[in-house]
Amino acid sequence: MHKIKIMNYDYNTQRKKLVLPEYGRNVYKMVEYLMSIEDREERNKAARSIIYIMGNLNPHLRDVADFKHKLWDHLFIMSDFNLDIDSPYEKPTPEVLYEKPRPIPYSNYDIQYKHYGKIIELMIKKAAVYPEGKERDILIRLIANHMKKCYLTWNRETVNDDIIFDDLRKLSDGKIVIENDIKLSDTRDILAKNKKKRIQGKK
Repeated sequence: MHKIKIMNYDYNTQRKKLVLPEYGRNVYKMVEYLMSIEDREERNKAARSIIYIMGNLNPHLRDVADFKHKLWDHLFIMSDFNLDIDSPYEKPTPEVLYEKPRPIPYSNYDIQYKHYGKIIELMIKKAAVYPEGKERDILIRLIANHMKKCYLTWNRETVNDDIIFDDLRKLSDGKIVIENDIKLSDTRDILAKNKKKRIQGKK
């Protein structure tokens, strides 16, 4: 009776998970061997050779600021921070590496009209205190036209210019009052341009 030979396959799923998989298992094996070298000078020499190999394996890192520093940090990470060598940079620590990023402080700015957005409201505040004159009139007209575009983008229906003028007055705390003789962009033109943008976006 023939004996059946059982094959033991070495699958990646059964191996230790790599913290930096972009370098591959061969580089990790090099790092393991590096840590077994007893002579410090030889260990330093081998570390520099591995850094050179790591750089060639990941040329995209060359565009990263302080490229060499990043490679040395990665070398220490792959050794679980147990590598004892003379690095040209300060040895990183696990605490600093895995420290959670600080939360970004967000402004509690309340937007009165969502369809106009925060930037438009801030522009209106600036225009409200702008010195009287031709430049102020042009700025207000540009803001009003953009408000109409935003209104139609979100609502996709006709809108009377008086609604835009009234919203502009409210958002400026009554400091910007537009007379009815000012004509904004035609609603049909704005809707046609918005429709064209949506079609191009789908393509």
